[in-house]
Amino acid sequence: MAFFSKLKERLFKSSSKLDEGLDAIVQEGGDPPEPEPRPEPEPRPEPPTIPPRPDETPPPAPQEAPIERPEEVPPPPSEATATPAPLEIPVDPAPSDAPRAGFLGRLLGRGDARGAPRRVLDDDMLESLEDLLITADMGVDTATRVTANMAEGRMGQRLSSREIKSILAREIARIMEPVARPMPLYSKRPQVVLVVGVNGSGKTTTIGKLASQFKAAGKSVVIAAGDTFRAAAVEQLQVWGDRAGVPVMTAPEGSDPASLAFDAMTKAEADGADLLMIDTAGRLQNRADLMEELAKIVRVIRKKDPDAPHNTLLVLDATTGQNALSQVEIFLKLADVSGLVMTKLDGTARGGVLVALADRFGLPIHAIGVGEQIDDLAPFDPEEFAAALTGLEP
Repeated sequence: MAFFSKLKERLFKSSSKLDEGLDAIVQEGGDPPEPEPRPEPEPRPEPPTIPPRPDETPPPAPQEAPIERPEEVPPPPSEATATPAPLEIPVDPAPSDAPRAGFLGRLLGRGDARGAPRRVLDDDMLESLEDLLITADMGVDTATRVTANMAEGRMGQRLSSREIKSILAREIARIMEPVARPMPLYSKRPQVVLVVGVNGSGKTTTIGKLASQFKAAGKSVVIAAGDTFRAAAVEQLQVWGDRAGVPVMTAPEGSDPASLAFDAMTKAEADGADLLMIDTAGRLQNRADLMEELAKIVRVIRKKDPDAPHNTLLVLDATTGQNALSQVEIFLKLADVSGLVMTKLDGTARGGVLVALADRFGLPIHAIGVGEQIDDLAPFDPEEFAAALTGLEP
């Protein structure tokens, strides 16, 4: 739950966009909020009258001589003429029809449902919902499918924005559930993990975080700094390697990255390492020369192991929005991508693109990142993501 709290806090750009949009949709064509019902006051029972017995005659009041008093105080009534005190009869309070509030009420979705504005789910509302999801970068196809599923069996119902958010979160989680899988670990040593992506997607930082986490889990890891064209990437990996106690293989600037990958496989094999993580230079998916270089790395390491790379992770920057879909298409063709890592979800209102990726490609989503610290990269949890995206509690 610690990572969920961080995820919910840092997905505020995406969640607030959906939150405000859904509230506006309901209020635009909704009914005014219903007043909270008040329970009818229970009528107070009349005090019972106790009739005198037939054989009993009230004694006459005694005649007393008046007594001089400093002040005029009326004499106290006698026991015979005193009015009996009302007999208090305990009454059980009537059961209240007011909605339950508090934690249980919120958990059951009844805490604020009665007093919230509501709108009938009709074609106009579905069109507004679809437009909202498209602006959150879910894409046309995914937004259409999600709203169709939301409408199934609910057309004509009057729904509050909170109920719509809950339904939307369930639909998002249903799409994401099949792709929420951790990166598989094999008995093959070394298991080669090739990390690819465009410039600035966060590959180097992701490799450092994964290597540190695998090392903490008891795995021996070797990193190959295959981005030989950017000195800063090598230095960044060396910092992460020192922090995690993981060796980092480097090559002179401008060297052939395929040759470095081959040498790294030889070293990792000799050292008995569990994992070899190979960084690659950032490349644009529309640069044929750079993409061919990536294909060369794959061909070279397969000379060492025909099954390598055993994992090809594509690191995606959430701030690119729908452009991430075209990146996946190109890298799937050239590098046989086996899984995704989505970074920078804390810096964008486009968190919905992850839903579009899951819906379109069905590739495993291994991890998501919401910051620069090592614990800001965590395994992907579909229910937590859906709740954070829509602003609900999980």
